[in-house]
Amino acid sequence: MDAWLYVVFIEKGKEYNKLTKAIVERHVENLRTLDEDGKLEFCGVFKGYPGVAGMYILKAQSYEEAEALCKLEPLVTEGFAKCKIKAIQVANKENNYLL
Repeated sequence: MDAWLYVVFIEKGKEYNKLTKAIVERHVENLRTLDEDGKLEFCGVFKGYPGVAGMYILKAQSYEEAEALCKLEPLVTEGFAKCKIKAIQVANKENNYLL
């Protein structure tokens, strides 16, 4: 079975510099929910990449599910950022690094 993860880049929108503590708290609560639901593999912020705030990696059953999860992200729903999703096929010792 092929294993896929979905890398979500949070790209800053025009209003990103107007973030409030409240929106950041809603964003963190969304991350907590994703984690509790077993959907969050990894997340973090970027430093030194203009226009990109951070990223997270989702464990979703499909690209469509990853898209649906991104549509719940408060930074996106409230107009502060956009998500870009990239699917990545997992390479590890269990699948001989895709050889």
